[in-house]
Amino acid sequence: MASTAAGSNLIPEPLSRKLRIFAFDPGVAAQFDMAGISEMTIDVPWERNLRPGPVGEYIEVIDADPASGAFYRPVDLNDPRLLAQQGLLPSETNPQFHQQMVYAVAMATILHFERALGRVALWSSHREKGSPVESFVGRLRIYPHALRDRNAFYSPEKKALLFGYFPVGIKDANNTPGTLVFTCLSHDIIAHETTHALLDGLHPRFNEPVNEDVLAFHEAFADIVALFQHFSYPGVLRDQISRTRGNLANENLLGQLAQQFGRASGRGTALRDALGDIDPKTQKWKAKQPDVRILERTQEPHARGAILVAAVFGAFLKVYRSRTLDLYRIATEGTGVLREGDIHPDLTRRLADEAARTASYVLQMCIRGIDYCPPVGITFSDYLRGVITADYDFNPDDQSGFRLAFVESFRQWGIHARSKHSASLESLYWQTGEMAFAEMPEQPAPKGRPNAAAPPQPLVDALTVEDYVQAEGQAVKALLEDQESTQGPDQTSPQRQTTRTPRKLVQSGVSLSRYEAWAEIDTNAAIVWNWLIEGDGRPFARSFGLVLEEDDPPPTVFRSQATPNRVAVEVHSVRWALRRGFRDVMDTNLLIEVTQRRRGYFDADEQERMDRPGNTQFRGNGDFPYRAGCTLIINPSDLSVRRVIKTPGTIADKKELDRIRGYLGGGLEPANAFDSARQLLNAREPFALLHRDGEG
Repeated sequence: MASTAAGSNLIPEPLSRKLRIFAFDPGVAAQFDMAGISEMTIDVPWERNLRPGPVGEYIEVIDADPASGAFYRPVDLNDPRLLAQQGLLPSETNPQFHQQMVYAVAMATILHFERALGRVALWSSHREKGSPVESFVGRLRIYPHALRDRNAFYSPEKKALLFGYFPVGIKDANNTPGTLVFTCLSHDIIAHETTHALLDGLHPRFNEPVNEDVLAFHEAFADIVALFQHFSYPGVLRDQISRTRGNLANENLLGQLAQQFGRASGRGTALRDALGDIDPKTQKWKAKQPDVRILERTQEPHARGAILVAAVFGAFLKVYRSRTLDLYRIATEGTGVLREGDIHPDLTRRLADEAARTASYVLQMCIRGIDYCPPVGITFSDYLRGVITADYDFNPDDQSGFRLAFVESFRQWGIHARSKHSASLESLYWQTGEMAFAEMPEQPAPKGRPNAAAPPQPLVDALTVEDYVQAEGQAVKALLEDQESTQGPDQTSPQRQTTRTPRKLVQSGVSLSRYEAWAEIDTNAAIVWNWLIEGDGRPFARSFGLVLEEDDPPPTVFRSQATPNRVAVEVHSVRWALRRGFRDVMDTNLLIEVTQRRRGYFDADEQERMDRPGNTQFRGNGDFPYRAGCTLIINPSDLSVRRVIKTPGTIADKKELDRIRGYLGGGLEPANAFDSARQLLNAREPFALLHRDGEG
């Protein structure tokens, strides 16, 4: 027995698990000329203790079918027979394969995020309605057969993905009436909905539609992740390269989203296509052409989001063409024109390799960029600046021109940085700490505070010395008081807080579990809040776009109930990012999000009354929340400020408050199921509304 045990210890743990999936969906699998690429095997991270469901560390698949009154037996992917066969064979009729499919694609999507962001993925915390208590969400629940409906959506309320199925109601070359379409068998829909959940875990307030880009961004970003994952599948990529003769701007499956769902919904083609559309006159596919005015006349979130997707895909195509010019010169002997017929398999392979590398880097850029965005009210221009700034900090030596391709493609689609007088790359990078401090106006500090114009003390001293940490539990208590803990829906759970005295920032290393990484967010937030509000960081709050009591903000700005004269400041999130960056050097960032809140009223006259000096009587929490703040990117080696990413206005800004009031008063297009952004702002299930009527 001893020798057997010793021998088993010599067997290394697997790094991945191979599972079969539909490469696109069963509709593509049913096409004769797609038979060779319709099914594939992918690698997902190995989970030793994966239970039947599957139920792992990140995901729990629950296969209840309320419409049929059924509960399907959970698949056991650790069954030796399934391990030997790389999982179940793809099947439309086997519910256990449906469970395998959603698990495999969701885990592959999670892996892309963890590689790009350099930390473990966390789902957004759960809070019961009206309760101050936040709880850790270890697993995202996935229900493959939750709805008998033409819909699939992420539920922030349930922390779950709910997939529907529906009968086909039309008869044509691609559809047979009465057959069932399962959204849980669409690679693109699974990846899209998983991305919604991941983005909600990173930026819960990106669900608040305070401008026309917020919801469009959520939809576009989910599409970008789903589409660019296609390029990580070599067999599919080589096939489409061969069919398009290397010209990926032509119609192809790589740029299309949810083919079967779109056709079964009566569209005649995929749900969305980043490259083109069916011309209503000729009924033939036509490539999209960039239009600098299209954003001005497009408000519906999916249609507006498609513009952002087209801009990102355009950037990818620019770099791909640049990196393959030499291959075309060799293949065409300098003429630039390929001969008739199929291209050589060697050329197909090389083009596919370049497309895969380019797409992989573009996807990583897109995911990294969300760390470099303001904490609320994201716009397309904010995202562009986030993508190129994050890439510059990660890889200053951009020899392939990815950043320039992004800026040019976005400009061609009418996406520009706000209030910028230059379109150069340098002008689009977010402010450095030095630039933000240099712009800080001189103002006498209140008694007992350092002079506001003094150079900033390195944060490493302020954040680690004991002078700025109060008695046992006091730092946490103060943080709770000012994180809107008594102000309704923004409450932070005391059960989430650590009870020990925070003395230095805790880095979320590989040794920490996901729960410990989640819990340490508040430990670190307490330390940052202490430095910013009670310590030497306070004089520099103004340079971060924050407003404190010495700035005499309007009465509708939230104050602390424990200290009524203190303006509430919420250190919303403190996260670490550890990545291998430029020249293979480890790059570590500390990401801090700070926000403030103000009561907004739809009636401008009421807003003016509420903001009269000395007023302390308010109608509840107002009609809508107006938030402002910043994201700080910190260098942990000396804790100096690398980047300051501010919202357009401070919490005291009347212009921004008026803009948000105007938007919420008009809202989204009446053609939407919910009529206005005002309804969606208070919706508990915003994505269920967004995805109604087959929008996916």
